[in-house]
Amino acid sequence: MSALEDELGFAPEEDAPIPYLSRIRDYYQALGYGVPYRWAHYAEVPFAPLKKPLADCRVGLVTTAAPYQPDKGDQGPGAAYNAAAKFYTVYSADSAADHDLRISHVAYDRAHTTADDPNTWFPLKELRRVAAAGRIGEVAPRFYGVPTDRSQRTTIDRYCPEVLARAREDKADVVILVAV
Repeated sequence: MSALEDELGFAPEEDAPIPYLSRIRDYYQALGYGVPYRWAHYAEVPFAPLKKPLADCRVGLVTTAAPYQPDKGDQGPGAAYNAAAKFYTVYSADSAADHDLRISHVAYDRAHTTADDPNTWFPLKELRRVAAAGRIGEVAPRFYGVPTDRSQRTTIDRYCPEVLARAREDKADVVILVAV
């Protein structure tokens, strides 16, 4: 790096973002999907501003992590991709309890990520900590698990309405989506 780049705090050239979209397109093509994967994004964001301060909000957590299934093979940190550990229905669980969730069922960059710290992909303990510190009002009574079955249509038509219904039932003011 040049002296100026170093002075400005630039990252080294090799420290570039991982080209996720092209990698996932290549991955799906290798799996035999005919049409190249098209990432879902919207011209207008379907979100709304908060109606009250975050410190007064009940916050829900949406995750794509899977509950650990001991009979489904290796699911620990750094495990190879494990399709047997996938799940295909929305689930909810008690936000006040600790849970053993894993991410071996998704295609993440195992060469550059160890997955040793579950707080990076399931930050429920951190959410409870910031609630206790008063940064958010409270954690919703349940968190919500959403399958990753590669179908945008199924996600939009089936999973999203189900998660929304559960979040409304729990009177969540806002939800955080932590997708792996």
